[in-house]
Amino acid sequence: MATVILLCMSLAILLVLSSGAHALFETRDEKLKSVKTVGIVSALGDQFTMTRAGLTGLNNSSRSVPIASWGLDDLIVQQVREALSVRFQVQPVTYSRTTFAAIQDSVIPAVDLVRRDPFKQLVQTGISPQGLDAYIVITKAKANFGGGNRKLEGVGLVTYSAVLESFSVLHALYEIRVVDGRTFEIIEKRAAGPSDDASSVRLTGPSLVIDANVDEPDERLRRALVDLLVRSLPNTLSDMHLIDQKR
Repeated sequence: MATVILLCMSLAILLVLSSGAHALFETRDEKLKSVKTVGIVSALGDQFTMTRAGLTGLNNSSRSVPIASWGLDDLIVQQVREALSVRFQVQPVTYSRTTFAAIQDSVIPAVDLVRRDPFKQLVQTGISPQGLDAYIVITKAKANFGGGNRKLEGVGLVTYSAVLESFSVLHALYEIRVVDGRTFEIIEKRAAGPSDDASSVRLTGPSLVIDANVDEPDERLRRALVDLLVRSLPNTLSDMHLIDQKR
């Protein structure tokens, strides 16, 4: 009799857990379906990072160059607005790109759950106007390069030098969050995937091998970054079920 009772209790617990998990995903899906008005925030293209890496160990370093004048964030906002306007009412918002560009990943360790999510707080206090159904926020993402011994972030160029080979990889690493405009919870979050035509030197985000040794960001790199972003954004938005995209 005791065994039967324990079995029934176990089944009941499994059903509750299963229902709870299903309700969680249903809630997320329903929240996305109920979004009508959105604002777009982009804080990706303020700095271009020049990184050196390789097996030689000579001058392995990185430095950042300001590129706000390239207007990459304005381009991203324009591209995302055009893509989303088919489904949503896109409204202009104001915010500090510098502040959003400096924010760290919003994941909080379990041992620090009492600390308020800095990303959630920034969306709540750093965007005007408030009260839209959701905010689409594009910020820098990170990726490992060279077996995980080098971390890349945002937009930039990594030049790899070894005894027998050298090459440069242009990258535009970003992630998109859909933030509930009332609860400020993350409805959806996704990092952009690799480029469709990426070479064997693959990053986990949009990238392109450049057959040249570049000392400073130039017009060629700007055009290549624009092309990476224009081709990547629709795929990422489609993966998040924000738009319908035929590949």
